Amino acid sequence: MQRHFERQLDRLKTDLIRMGSLVDDQIEVAMRALFQMDLTLVALVREREKRVNEYDNLIDEEIEQIFATAQPVASDLRLLMAALKMNSQLERVGDIAENIAERAESLAKLKDGGEKLVRDLMARTNLSAMADAARKMVRDAFDSFINADAELGNEVRDRDDVVDRLDRENVTMLIKAMREDPRVIEAATNLIVLSRHLERLADHATNIAEDVVFLVEAKLIKHHGVEPPPEEKKQK
Repeated sequence: MQRHFERQLDRLKTDLIRMGSLVDDQIEVAMRALFQMDLTLVALVREREKRVNEYDNLIDEEIEQIFATAQPVASDLRLLMAALKMNSQLERVGDIAENIAERAESLAKLKDGGEKLVRDLMARTNLSAMADAARKMVRDAFDSFINADAELGNEVRDRDDVVDRLDRENVTMLIKAMREDPRVIEAATNLIVLSRHLERLADHATNIAEDVVFLVEAKLIKHHGVEPPPEEKKQK
């Protein structure tokens, strides 16, 4: 019975690692789609989102099966609860990656100045630095879970304020740009939404990191509220 339980846990961890790797790839491709305004990459993100949802359902089923066939206690119970939350956070990160790709598509199709206008406006923002910081937070948060590294989890949490500051700076600059030149309104509006998507990536990374601290230290930390916007899809 114990060996069967251990095999179930090993399979669960393996599938979480695979899902985390896929979601990290999704973020990377979505960022490239954005900064290169590449519609082929947009299509790739959309296609692979199906696999993210498949992993989400599979991992949920594996956790349910473990609860149904075993009676996990103490650290094993915390691991399962953390895995359940991790799965949910990763699925939402996958959704945001798709949203970023879709927003990149909208920018690539803009008329009245088109690509040059978007690139000039984007160069005035902190979006590139923000994207790098948010993606590293997600990656490090996942690594902290895999390695049960509460210290790294706490480091990830501390970085959230940096991304929040970059988001505020982006919004302030883009609103100012719209007031000064009405031609940039559509592009700037899309970039504000993109900045908010990146800020939410950092929030989800923070939530994962907080779950890791709970897993390792049995210390509950209040989660950030992350309310998905209407366009942030949940495909189950």
